[in-house]
Amino acid sequence: MASLLPPSAPIRNRRRPLIALGLTLCAACEPGLAQEASLPSVVVTATRSEKTLEDTPIRTEVVDRAEIELTHARTLKQALENVPGLQLREVHGKSGYEVSLQGLTSDQVLILVDGLPITPSTGSTVDLSQYLTTEVERVEVVKGATSAQYGSSAMGGVINVITRRIEPGLSGSVSADVGSRGDQNVSGRSFDDAVRHARLRVDGGSERWRMRVNADVLDDAGFSLNPSAWARQGDAVRRGQYGARLEWLPQQSTRLWVDGSAYRENARQRYDYFAPPNLVPQQKNERIDRNRLVYGGTWRGDNGLRAELKGLQENYDSHSDGLSNGVLQNSRQAEQRTSHITGQVDLPAWMKQLWQFGFDWHRETLGQSNNGTSELGGTGHSERTSHELFAQNDIVFNDTWELLLGVRWQNDSDFGSHVAPKASLRAHLLTGPTWNGSLRVSYGRGYRVPNLKERHFLFDHSSLGYVVIGNPNLRPESSNSFQIGANFDYRKRAFFEVNFFDNRVDDLIQVDQARATTVNGITSFTYQNVARARTYGVETGAHWKVNPALDLRASYTYTRATNEDTGQDLTRRPRNMVRLGADWQPRGGTVLSVRARAQSSELVDSTANGRSPAWSTLDLRINHKIARQTTLFGGIDNLFDRQRNFATGTDFGPISGRLVYVGIRHDFGNQ
Repeated sequence: MASLLPPSAPIRNRRRPLIALGLTLCAACEPGLAQEASLPSVVVTATRSEKTLEDTPIRTEVVDRAEIELTHARTLKQALENVPGLQLREVHGKSGYEVSLQGLTSDQVLILVDGLPITPSTGSTVDLSQYLTTEVERVEVVKGATSAQYGSSAMGGVINVITRRIEPGLSGSVSADVGSRGDQNVSGRSFDDAVRHARLRVDGGSERWRMRVNADVLDDAGFSLNPSAWARQGDAVRRGQYGARLEWLPQQSTRLWVDGSAYRENARQRYDYFAPPNLVPQQKNERIDRNRLVYGGTWRGDNGLRAELKGLQENYDSHSDGLSNGVLQNSRQAEQRTSHITGQVDLPAWMKQLWQFGFDWHRETLGQSNNGTSELGGTGHSERTSHELFAQNDIVFNDTWELLLGVRWQNDSDFGSHVAPKASLRAHLLTGPTWNGSLRVSYGRGYRVPNLKERHFLFDHSSLGYVVIGNPNLRPESSNSFQIGANFDYRKRAFFEVNFFDNRVDDLIQVDQARATTVNGITSFTYQNVARARTYGVETGAHWKVNPALDLRASYTYTRATNEDTGQDLTRRPRNMVRLGADWQPRGGTVLSVRARAQSSELVDSTANGRSPAWSTLDLRINHKIARQTTLFGGIDNLFDRQRNFATGTDFGPISGRLVYVGIRHDFGNQ
């Protein structure tokens, strides 16, 4: 639905704060981007309603479409690489990546697409590489407990992918690119193509009917330090994502839609297993099918009343075969089913308040077998259902102060009822023609029930020397999350931000390495509750538009994560992370970009005090318009070829070395 003000109009109005307060938006329907500082004018995740980025009482970080296109991000993982404080690490035993933020793991961060959950790849962790960015408008990141807004899995934060709005007329984009890893190409030839990528998106329609079709294929041949050897350090993965969306707008106030998509992945791992005195070649082939159907509708009245109802049905199936010396050893099949329905009503502004009420119903099932034998025990099938109600009140006291109050009641089929509150305060304390500044203070109660994998899985990777065993006696996690920060801007050209965070977690769930046991060379891990844990630190950022041709960004994040009972650091949480970026436009049709990332060493084994070394990478990008809607582009990932030592089990640095690629993109119609 169109907002009450055009996208270019300033929503923040000191004399009419309730106008800004009354604006709401369907998560799937967003206005265009504001070009100033490459930030979108509107975000929706923090309050489940439309707010300017400046005026939202809950701090929100955004990766917009301009940044995605500038950096050629093909997957959600690549789109998030340069967000301050986000740690991206490979999913254990998979060909993909998960996210950690503010010292909280991927299990505690909820990943959404247009406000609806996406099925995790292993029963708990969403693989960010399994979502391609063809139809992405922007990605919004909210850190800290947001269980009051989004429920159990949002204990550590929310990452919400917002897809592009379909406009009347005909528009779209087609692109292709190809890349090489030099002497690590599996073919053994330095100039062969190691990565191939192509995508197509076509939007069209009238004022009443609109439709989109899109396809995105990413084919990565993997890589090897020694292409003539059997083992490959980089997996061969072919990913394809295909979708169609149909919208009907019977009148200006109403929008109905249905959206279907299919994701297909074929991955192949090759490695050696040492069986003295020989190295035995091993292989794992995995096929993943994800079919997603989303439907819903929104209605808005003239007085600001708005109602939305939307739902999701998603099937996620994986089939993996393990081979030793070419002989099939195990065949694992997993089936996940996710159903989700959410409804929300936003009332008209009343007495400087905007009330919001809603509900969520969620059901998920999981079945997994290995060689025909269930790995879940019992019936071989596990399921969980939750019923949730939430309410929120956004109070604008005056031009300076705003208070957001929220609460959610959740009734889980396995763990009963729980209530999660949240309160956020925003104050515009500095206003003027030169300097502007705001203060944000937030408290949220986080809550997360153990997922089906943590409770029931027997995840057998004996061929790799380990198994992970579920623990049916796990207790739900809970947290108290405190955030306090300030942001300033100087003449809308220089921006500064600092945010302090403190997350105190009770019954934190993690794999307990200290209690691992080894029998016949196979190490068994299990999930355990850590009675008291704490993550705290500071996030800082700066953005300077030096002139129309040069744009600079920098951020630094310090994180400390500890087991409060033992005083030990929690594993896989680096204390220091840095992000740097620069965009230079030497001439009208050319943009050169640099993105640098660095992090300090991290503890990976609390028993032996094993640490992964510090690392840094630098990426180069170039975009050159050869016509108004045609762009040649290219880049170098990991320019200095910083790659982990694969012979050391405690090195979790970058997996892939240098990648050089070139491509072309053509946009058509109204973009």
